[in-house]
Parts: sequence; C-alpha cells; structure tokens
Amino acid sequence: MLKVGLTGGLASGKTFVAAVLEQLGCRVFSSDRLGHEAIKSDGEAFDRVIEEFGNGILGADGEIDRGRLGKIVFADEAKLKKLNSLVHPYVLKRQESIFARIASQNSDSIVVCEAAIMIETGSYSRYDCIVVAVCPPELQVRRYCEREGVSTADALARLAVQIPIEEKRKYADYVIETAGTKQETKRQVSTVHQKLLQRVTL
Repeated sequence: MLKVGLTGGLASGKTFVAAVLEQLGCRVFSSDRLGHEAIKSDGEAFDRVIEEFGNGILGADGEIDRGRLGKIVFADEAKLKKLNSLVHPYVLKRQESIFARIASQNSDSIVVCEAAIMIETGSYSRYDCIVVAVCPPELQVRRYCEREGVSTADALARLAVQIPIEEKRKYADYVIETAGTKQETKRQVSTVHQKLLQRVTL
C-alpha cells in the first residue's frame, strides 16, 4: 500500500486534485472531514473543545458551530494551535484505522489523504510521498472569497496562519499547478498518478 499525503494552501485546488485521483482509482479520504467528525457532539474531541473555548461556540442544535469557532482561532494563532492540539490526536487515530482497513482489503492500494495543514502539523512525515497543489496567493484569496462568500480580509486572515504555498513546495515529491484550466490540472494529475502506480508496484 502506498500512503500519499495531498496538501496545499487555502483554496489551492487540492480537493479538485483529490477528486481526480479518486476517479483514477485511488482510495481518497479527507483529514479535514475527520477533524469535523471529531468535534461533533458524539466525537472524541467535543468536550475538550467546549472546555477550552466555551459554550459560545455552540449552535442552536447543540453542535459546535465551525463558523464561530473559526472566527476565534483564525484571529489568534495560539488558539488555532491549541485547537489543533486537541483535535489532531483523534484525527491521526481515525486515519490509522482507515489505512489498516484499506490495507486489509488490498495491499496494492494507493491511499490518498487530503489535509490542509499537513505540513504545519508535521504529519506529512507519516506518508510515503507528498503531493502539493499550488496556485498564486491572489488566486487563493479570490477562489476562497467566491466559494465561501466572505471578505478578502477573512481570506487573508486564514491564509496568514498557513505556511506560504511556495514554502510547501519544498516538501513536495510532486507539485500540481492549479492556476490553469481544469483540463490542464487533470493532465498533471494523470501524470502524477502514473508515477504513483510505478511506486506502488516496486
């Protein structure tokens, strides 16, 4: 089994890259989704997050409102690190469970974990290789604002707590440029996929 880490920056196109890899036959899952599951009311990190950030982050349904929580942590890097320290251990446990299940099903699988802050948390070292989706910062901001309906200031605040995309390139075994058309990105992903197939069959 080949463990592939897929990361990038804010709205850098990594989710699109993940979708194409899945279409090509890779087993793909989102680490960010695992984090969302961990802070749900029946999740492992729910109580700890409430204890740290207070009941003010709860919505009317009793669940953590990720929008409210995001406004707190993305305005304060120390609080973001604290949140990551509370949630990340459970995300790693969930990841290991997924890897183990897929390995038992097919040892020749290519398993891709998409994660926004893989470099920041140091978890990139757990993978056999790293794919980084990149595009210019101004395009990241525009995409995020259009996608989320937020202000440029909100996008810049989120971008500020991530390692710059050009720095992330240094950790990459494979870089996919996403500033062009979707077809251009797909061609790059297909090329990377062929290289991953070669690695898993070695």
